[in-house]
Amino acid sequence: MLFNLLHPLKDSWIGFNLLGYLTFRIAAGTATSLAIAFLIGPPIIRFLRRKHIGDPVREDTPEHHQKKKGTPSMGGIIMVLAFTISTLLWADLRNMFVWLALGGTFLSAVMGFMDDYLKIVKGHRKGLLAREKLIGQILLGLTIGAIFYFNPPIAELRTVTELPFIKNIHVNFGHFYIIWIAFVITSSSNAINLTDGLDGLATGLSGIVAAFFTMTAYVVGRVDFTNYLNFMYLPGAGELAVFGGAIVGATLGFLWFNGHPAKVFMGDTGALALGAAFGTIAILIKKEFLLIIVGGVFVVETLSVIIQVASFKSTGKRVFKMTPIHHHFELMGWPENLVVTRFWILGIICALMGLAMFKVR
Repeated sequence: MLFNLLHPLKDSWIGFNLLGYLTFRIAAGTATSLAIAFLIGPPIIRFLRRKHIGDPVREDTPEHHQKKKGTPSMGGIIMVLAFTISTLLWADLRNMFVWLALGGTFLSAVMGFMDDYLKIVKGHRKGLLAREKLIGQILLGLTIGAIFYFNPPIAELRTVTELPFIKNIHVNFGHFYIIWIAFVITSSSNAINLTDGLDGLATGLSGIVAAFFTMTAYVVGRVDFTNYLNFMYLPGAGELAVFGGAIVGATLGFLWFNGHPAKVFMGDTGALALGAAFGTIAILIKKEFLLIIVGGVFVVETLSVIIQVASFKSTGKRVFKMTPIHHHFELMGWPENLVVTRFWILGIICALMGLAMFKVR
């Protein structure tokens, strides 16, 4: 908004020319989102506490987690508001990439809010049933996929994506592209939702992934960088870096309240929104397969659940003490803070591996 309103006035005051620099707007968007999260966090947490909108804590968690019962949830509203407002302020609102990213994220946030509302406010113990949630996520993913497919920012690249290890070879999904988008967004949303089980764990990891995709979006929007790295050049995709930077600021701001001991949890409102945001950015910048590497911790968390369920159903035995896998390490005696810190370190390593893929191709 500020870019669209004030940058055309650069001839009347040289200061407005700063808005023409994408790097400035990325930094401004990050700082603005962080400030918004700091400002709106305390009143939203007080409101949630006053209305007794607290996390019931699942029964299938370590016993010491029961002391967290009643901690305000649905705090993902803080992040969603922060990065949405910041993006609207600093991004070029004529850019289709921005609206597709915001639209996909908002729709997922609404679905997450519905699940939280049923579970916490209405007292439905499990909120949306797993089957209902999965069907809803798939339908939502198909809707977002249809929007992408019929309104591509770059028509000639509508159904293709890049591979992380191989240069100049693209995968073309053709008519299955909508299904592929639904799969990416549904998988990404569920992965973050499963990881959100310890204070600050999913929030910190999300900040790391957001920082990576902020940098990547900036790179794919620069013809000089893409020529050097043999990446697909996507004119206009650089604006997604403003969106990514806003998510970085929002996660940092939310982590202030979500770090151990957490004053608020993000709930499905935040988890599904962040998952959709990362899936959407990855799709738009044609780096879906890179998301698997950068979000490696999320992938392992999801696989641990799949392996546990498959093993128990087929043999009656459990591979892990408890899943998702962060609970396994808790039951091994690791303090919660130690699990979170080590998983953050692994998240940084995954992001560095993703950066290495820029050149190892």
